[in-house]
Amino acid sequence: MAGHSAPDVPEGMSPDARETWPSSELIASWLGDEAYELEPLGPAEGAPVPADDPEAQAAARRFRDVLGRFASGVTVVTAMSGGEPVGMTCQSFSSVSLDPPLVLFVPAKTSRAWPLIQRSGRFCVNFLADGQAELSNRMASRGTDKFAGVAWHPAEVSGSPVLEGTLAHVDCSVHAVHEAGDHLVVIGRVLHLATSADDPDQTDAPAEDPLLFYRGSYRTTG
Repeated sequence: MAGHSAPDVPEGMSPDARETWPSSELIASWLGDEAYELEPLGPAEGAPVPADDPEAQAAARRFRDVLGRFASGVTVVTAMSGGEPVGMTCQSFSSVSLDPPLVLFVPAKTSRAWPLIQRSGRFCVNFLADGQAELSNRMASRGTDKFAGVAWHPAEVSGSPVLEGTLAHVDCSVHAVHEAGDHLVVIGRVLHLATSADDPDQTDAPAEDPLLFYRGSYRTTG
């Protein structure tokens, strides 16, 4: 009804955010029987390219090679779904706006982790530190128990997992979702954020150097 926001819209979420979301049928098709799926690092790695089209294959390779020259940080986007933690490694992350405070990340349409995150309406972006390449690979895997043996604590507002030893985290609600080719652009409204140094729940020593991704492999600033 006009003038009344939906009762299940999380605090901080735009009341009309759901209007920008893909259809429930499309979301259901993503979920399937598995809760997790590979979220490869690198530009457009999840994009389908016809195997019988050499020209398209060459164009895709060229796109990846050129865009791979842009070094980026590595994040793990987490949420709680049905009382269980869910996470996906994501290289495509950026700040968007100071007022209101907005950030974005870009999951593939084929992601199975993203619909679970979307249904929760909230997520936390964890910035990985040097030495956390194994954690990145684990969260980018298709395993059904990615959090086994992984230390984490709930984010202050959303309750999404904050991974131990990360550089910082940004706790968000889903503000809007936009289709963009074979990916989705997810805009998050920042509810809370902290570095490892000022997060009282971080038990590991604060990290200083980031985990980077460049030309198809992990790098550090050292």
